[in-house]
Amino acid sequence: MRLHIVSDSGLVQQFAAGENAALEELLRRYKRKVFAYIVSQVRDQAVADDIFQDTFFKAIRCIRAGQYNEEGKFISWIMRIAHNLIIDFFRDAKKIPRNSGNEEWNIFDSLNLADENVQDKLIRKQIAKDIRHMVEKLPEAQREIIRMRIFEEMSFKEIAEANKESINTSLGRFRYAVINLRKMMNKHKIMLEA
Repeated sequence: MRLHIVSDSGLVQQFAAGENAALEELLRRYKRKVFAYIVSQVRDQAVADDIFQDTFFKAIRCIRAGQYNEEGKFISWIMRIAHNLIIDFFRDAKKIPRNSGNEEWNIFDSLNLADENVQDKLIRKQIAKDIRHMVEKLPEAQREIIRMRIFEEMSFKEIAEANKESINTSLGRFRYAVINLRKMMNKHKIMLEA
């Protein structure tokens, strides 16, 4: 079977069934994006290498233990693992990551993740739950662009290509989605800080 035409979900199932080539294909598909994200956060090649390896080791353990829960796409799941390991690194090192100054915006950037206590974690979880609930109330086109941009970390160019539309159309839909989210946040008095 040719692996490059198999879906991510199919590859995960194949790997869980013992086909190691399926994991190699998933790694080939996403290693650059995952590694680039890690490097952009930790700004250290050696540390990024370690976190990258830990990310895929953790993914392997989860898949083999039957703990992979396909709620979204594989890339979102693996990026979430990497993100959590980065947070662990900064917490252990008692460092606070610096913003790279790029235009990429993550809705969780406004939360202080370096020194979370139990209460902060609970508040952060509730905020994330509230945001996801609000996103579900958006019109489908806006909900989809928020999912692609924020949760899947796609560029506007990638979004435009995936939707066969201009970048300006994608930017406009994202802008309206953010405006609608802000209105809902104001209406329900939701703040993005603990």
